[in-house]
Amino acid sequence: MEAMVIWGSCLIAAYLGGAIPFGYIVGRMRGVDIRTVGSKNIGATNVYRSVGHGWGLLVFACDFAKGVLPALVCSLCFSGRGAEFANLPLCAGVASVIGHTLTVFMRFRGGKGVATAFGVFMALAPYPSLIAFGVFVLTVWLSHYISLGSILAAITLGITVWLFPATIALRVVAGLIALFVILKHRSNISRIINGCENRIW
Repeated sequence: MEAMVIWGSCLIAAYLGGAIPFGYIVGRMRGVDIRTVGSKNIGATNVYRSVGHGWGLLVFACDFAKGVLPALVCSLCFSGRGAEFANLPLCAGVASVIGHTLTVFMRFRGGKGVATAFGVFMALAPYPSLIAFGVFVLTVWLSHYISLGSILAAITLGITVWLFPATIALRVVAGLIALFVILKHRSNISRIINGCENRIW
């Protein structure tokens, strides 16, 4: 019973933390409804383009924190408490990503989850995450497409997580996250192919 209460409390807290729509909040602070401008997405990229570079970076940091904190806190608090809590950090991280993409505060519409997922994997698989981040930076630098960088980074994470020590659950989730990111960027992929995707600069 105690384990069930801990699991339930952690997952609910992670979801609700992930559901905080920082992009929308920051946009409102600057007098902009981020849902009505640019790509109409509440994520950091649209804030970066539509509200300002500094504000976009702030939203990225907040969305990143929504992923890293639940995974890291659960890992630190429950890593030595038995096998029943072994996957709690990963599941809490996934709950935060779900909260970000399907936020209860925005009628279950949210961002694409890239920054939040990056935070989760930085906490649980730092080396593959750093490699994926390097791919992201290089791709954006060369192509000026954040969407393309996000897609290639997610694919890179899904592959490189198999090259370092990790649980099967973590590897499977990394693959599912990569697939999820690709699916969330379907419209971006279409615009890239048609040459009409917005560049970061």
